[in-house]
Amino acid sequence: MVDPLAEVVSLLQPGAPFSKLVTGSNPWAVRRTESGRPFYCVVLEGSCQLAVDGHETIPLREGDFVLIPAARGFSTSSPDAAPLRDGSEAASQITPVPGGAWVGDPHGAADVRLLIGHCVFGSPDAALLVSLLPQWVHVRGERRLSTLVQLVGDESRAERPARDVVLARLLEVLLIEALRSTASRAPSPGLARGLANPQLATALRRMHERPAHPWTVAELAKEAAMSRSAFFERFSRAVGLAPMEYLLAWRMALAKQLLQKKELPIADIAERVGYSSASTFGVAFTRHVGMPPARYAREARLRASAIETATGQKTSANG
Repeated sequence: MVDPLAEVVSLLQPGAPFSKLVTGSNPWAVRRTESGRPFYCVVLEGSCQLAVDGHETIPLREGDFVLIPAARGFSTSSPDAAPLRDGSEAASQITPVPGGAWVGDPHGAADVRLLIGHCVFGSPDAALLVSLLPQWVHVRGERRLSTLVQLVGDESRAERPARDVVLARLLEVLLIEALRSTASRAPSPGLARGLANPQLATALRRMHERPAHPWTVAELAKEAAMSRSAFFERFSRAVGLAPMEYLLAWRMALAKQLLQKKELPIADIAERVGYSSASTFGVAFTRHVGMPPARYAREARLRASAIETATGQKTSANG
């Protein structure tokens, strides 16, 4: 059985190479407005709170994991401090320390330890794929996640050989596991929330199993055993995209992947993603992506070549 969430995560090519330890002394509050940069936070010790713009404050405690796939405005603060909602309030003092930062009074008693950082998504189609995920992910009480959080905490406090490499790999697994674990309780529209509904999940799996099929809303509603109007309304509310918008987004993501692989002619790619000819596919792709398929394929090859060259130079320098 096709797993839509696994396919999206796989195409995203997630990684977590950037992290730092943050220690806080009550009271403290900081705000971030780094739009579009995936942000994560692991609560290693103590507690704090997260306030995402436009949503209620989320209390966090030891062992919790939070991911914001496309960070907008949000703040973190100690439990009894007022969240910084609009950026006009004064943020707490941030003092650089070895391996991270201290927020609040650097001479005060530490009451929280966080591991925070930015994820990277290797896919050139990350913005499209991120739109299929929840606005944020908050995981608590998951045994597997708790084990991973403990491993991350142990590694972050140690000075073992290859510490940064191991920590990056652990965070990658933590990221994927967190996305997978939220399918039943996603707090915001996205693919995970759609998969939590058995009827919508059936329709989503059909689209992923047969992206080239000429699906209609009526046919997908039949797969979901729902009326057309009820299916359209529930799908749009849960996923955040109308059914045909989602199908188009998924087809374009697959097309980009195939174009990057350089293994098939454009006509064959068009057929694989549901278009009767290369010309109709070209029109749809250009409208969605902003450039024709052939140009996208050329630029993808140039990007790949530049990355290979840079990697080879770095390896040579290190060797």
